[in-house]
Amino acid sequence: MNELIEKHCKACEGGTSPLDRKEAEYYLKKVEGWVLNEQATEIKRTFAFKNYYHTMAFVNALAYIAHHENHHPDIEVSYNRCIVKYTTHAIKGLSENDFICAAKTDALLPKVATA
Repeated sequence: MNELIEKHCKACEGGTSPLDRKEAEYYLKKVEGWVLNEQATEIKRTFAFKNYYHTMAFVNALAYIAHHENHHPDIEVSYNRCIVKYTTHAIKGLSENDFICAAKTDALLPKVATA
């Protein structure tokens, strides 16, 4: 089990520095299937589903996690696909919070259910 799932997000205050590329790549190894953008300021993953109902069930569960952790992703939803992007807007880059939420997002589904 991923140890990030056991952690909780912490508020990022002004003056908190975003993770640098090396730190982001370290955390990226802990969340399989996520991709780091070129600037190392965002991670993204695409999830595939059988139909709209399963897609929306995932989105609703993801919304619960976001509310509980007070860390909210950008989400693109279509019939059988959901793209989830995490970044910490307050620091204009990545924080450990993004990877905590990515791990919790992954835990919503068995590996065979995602693309």
